Amino acid sequence: MAPSNKYNVGIVGYGLSAKVFQIPFVALTDSLVLHSIVQRSPSPGNSAPEDHPSVKHFTSIEPMLADPDVDVIIISTPPNTHYETARDALRNGKHVLVEKPFVPTSSQAEELAALAKEKKRILCVYQNRRWDSDFLTVQKLLREGTLGRIVEFETHFDRFRLEKPTTWKGQLGMDQAGGVLYDLGTHLLDQVYVLFGMPSSVSAKFLNQREGRIVTGESDESQQPDSISAVLAYADSGLLVHVRISVVSVETKQPRFRIRGTKGSYQKAFLDPQEDQLRGGMAATDARFGKEDESRYGRLCYVTEDGKIADKVYPTVEPETYTKIFEGFAKALETGNEEDIPVTASQAAKVLKIIEALRESAKTGRDVAP
Repeated sequence: MAPSNKYNVGIVGYGLSAKVFQIPFVALTDSLVLHSIVQRSPSPGNSAPEDHPSVKHFTSIEPMLADPDVDVIIISTPPNTHYETARDALRNGKHVLVEKPFVPTSSQAEELAALAKEKKRILCVYQNRRWDSDFLTVQKLLREGTLGRIVEFETHFDRFRLEKPTTWKGQLGMDQAGGVLYDLGTHLLDQVYVLFGMPSSVSAKFLNQREGRIVTGESDESQQPDSISAVLAYADSGLLVHVRISVVSVETKQPRFRIRGTKGSYQKAFLDPQEDQLRGGMAATDARFGKEDESRYGRLCYVTEDGKIADKVYPTVEPETYTKIFEGFAKALETGNEEDIPVTASQAAKVLKIIEALRESAKTGRDVAP
């Protein structure tokens, strides 16, 4: 059924996220219409007015917020700007979709969630990796009980990146939601939260693998990590979740998931292909989009009926793709129901509480309850 309303969308920021992960998907969502873009300093070869001549353009956010024709604001700027921009957008009666990492602190996330409720506006966080095909495969395995009771869950985001990023990801400290814990860790921890909820306690070591040092994560630049090794404990079930991020991982098949249960185990390498496909210019409408080559499928080990252990290739599920987060967001705009929001601010606040507990553990050396 076609949507009954159309919603004009304003994009704040014109970097990779806006160009690759936001604007193309707005165009694919029936009820969303690209209305305007804020780009502070257009330049030849990087110009929203040149790329999108049919929409309105601003060099600051204030005129966009004041424009009564703008219904939705998508915030696609560095994370240290997210809180104030989202707050001002909600105060101006706009619905809001915020790129991850959401905001620097859980208290800010809770404040924005309360403000959205007060203003009766939809506030969604762009945790697109909930729609990674490998994560959907893991959800299927757990939902169907194929692995039995899960005793150990390992999730990785490993790379071989000896050069520090020159973007906000390498320049902003964790107090401003910069760095690897907020950039990549947010993805991994959000997925763990979706699967298992809040842990009873966490412990973490922060590392600067590029320089070969254990760091505390405190505000001084020398103490900012580029890699993370964390354990989330679930006392009620005896489950341990290992979260690992490395920039010094020389592998042809980077690990992604390793899961052990009472009936079987599952191992998966490689990241979901959607990001690389989008960066490479593939459209989300391409028949190949999101589909993984069979050579990248995971392996399932399982206990046979006669008590022996066998293994087989386990196909990755057919992708739902990142179109789903925009379809869900559009549905929430239509219904106004919080339960239709794909990723709520309250959920993002819970993930931020886990992050804050990990930071405290890395600083003190103790287990911390989030």
